[in-house]
Amino acid sequence: MSHLVSPIWREDIDSLAFQPDGHDGLCMMHRRAFRVLLRSLPTPRQCEEFFLIHRDAFQAAADAKLRRAAVGPGNSFHVTSRDIRRQLEN
Repeated sequence: MSHLVSPIWREDIDSLAFQPDGHDGLCMMHRRAFRVLLRSLPTPRQCEEFFLIHRDAFQAAADAKLRRAAVGPGNSFHVTSRDIRRQLEN
């Protein structure tokens, strides 16, 4: 799989998807998780903007989840608002 540089919006699962560095699968976060962080139900564009501003926190959360959950190579997974908030607080 080629590296996904920009996040994409997955209408089918109402989630933002990105490819973490060093992993062939996708990491996704549902719009309801963004709602917790943004304190309102955001549009897909607002989710993408939040991701772009906090890209490092999303990468760190994905890395932590990959280690903690032993996600296999090429497998996709989700992060939660708690995963992101933990990284934003560091």
